[in-house]
Amino acid sequence: MSSQAAVPSAELPHALPHAVHRLRSARLARSSKPFLARGGPRGERCAGCRLLPSHCLCALRPDVPVHAGVCLIMADIEALKPSNTGWLIADVVADTFAFGWARTEVEPALLALLADPQWQPYLVFPGEFVEGGRVVSALPAADPQDGRRPLFVLLDATWPEARKMFRKSPYLDHLPVLSLQSEQLSRYRLRRAKRADHFCTSEVAGLCLELAGEPHAAQTLEAYLDVFTSHYLNARQQLPVDGDDAAHQRLRGLHLPGGTGAGA
Repeated sequence: MSSQAAVPSAELPHALPHAVHRLRSARLARSSKPFLARGGPRGERCAGCRLLPSHCLCALRPDVPVHAGVCLIMADIEALKPSNTGWLIADVVADTFAFGWARTEVEPALLALLADPQWQPYLVFPGEFVEGGRVVSALPAADPQDGRRPLFVLLDATWPEARKMFRKSPYLDHLPVLSLQSEQLSRYRLRRAKRADHFCTSEVAGLCLELAGEPHAAQTLEAYLDVFTSHYLNARQQLPVDGDDAAHQRLRGLHLPGGTGAGA
């Protein structure tokens, strides 16, 4: 087990509750019965990272400056799943917003965010499903006169759910669609994907941060996902965490001044 003790969430760099935490709490309050996650570890969970207290991740939560923002539009029970990686994005990217998706209505706060002049929203979705005129594969060079920051709108859901959300959300139809082009394969091991090039939400956010010229934040999010996966799987298998393995060393290395992701 890691020798690094957990710390109360209120003492972390950007204290909870963040946007996904708040959305999860609101969704739980509406539930008529407890949510039981399939295949995950059983027992009491840390409110800050959703893991068993013995495998708590809170002390390893990164603190990195991020210029871009992320807007998560989450399928109904996505925020309740302990394996959801949108939570990790909110841990790392301070300007993360989270909204639940419904076919018949849209939250006014989401519409206000998409219209906020400080942001340039990009809906992240595969270009093969979109009319060509909306698709972009790169971000324009920063314009000091413009001043808007990129806001990556991610549909946080299973792939069939995300396709339905894309088709049935007309308030997103005016947004440019950022189609990611990556040769890497998904490293996510907590849920099965039909294709190895289907990324989890955290991996998509990391690719977006790379495009936005924020490689340190992207690498930190990638390393944080690896550490979260390790803690989650070890908790499920009732195994201790090796706090000195390669994943933990890489994440710690990215915390150091000038960290570039090479890690130990």
